[in-house]
Amino acid sequence: MRVIGGTARGTNLRAVPGNTTRPILDRVKKPLFDILRPRIANTVFLDLFAGSGGVGIEALSEGASFCTFNDLESAAVATIKTNLKNTHFESKAEVYNIDAFQYLKKAKKNYDIIYIAPPQYKGIWLEVLKTLAERPQLLNDGGLVIAQIDPKEYEELSSSTLFEFDQRKYGKTLLVFYKGNN
Repeated sequence: MRVIGGTARGTNLRAVPGNTTRPILDRVKKPLFDILRPRIANTVFLDLFAGSGGVGIEALSEGASFCTFNDLESAAVATIKTNLKNTHFESKAEVYNIDAFQYLKKAKKNYDIIYIAPPQYKGIWLEVLKTLAERPQLLNDGGLVIAQIDPKEYEELSSSTLFEFDQRKYGKTLLVFYKGNN
């Protein structure tokens, strides 16, 4: 696992010990950031269910101004902090060790891009989207929400504040893109 672009390109990232997280593969991360690159400069990014922090760190490397990382697992939080230190992005980040739903209900920040990659096959991604739809103020004007799921999990979201506008499938990974109605 490594940073594939930007200022920290080539830096190796540590994986979370054990098998409780599923790091994003380079064959998914590269096209994701090819899509995001034109709009990522100076954005505020949320990496929810962050695991090793690979997506948020890639965002910082590609020009995001700040990233909030959140994961419930202590081992993931420790790994994120190590990876931030190794990439020299500690000053551009904050790391939380809290349940994602609690974080979203209490969050005071507004984000330009929210990336969610929760545990699979539990419907959590859809519940997170519903929670975000109830708190549209978390997403800045023109902001994006991206869900990383298994294609078998996909369901349409019925919301008046989040609208699906794109999907990209890479093997057993589906990226679903939403924009806010604000």
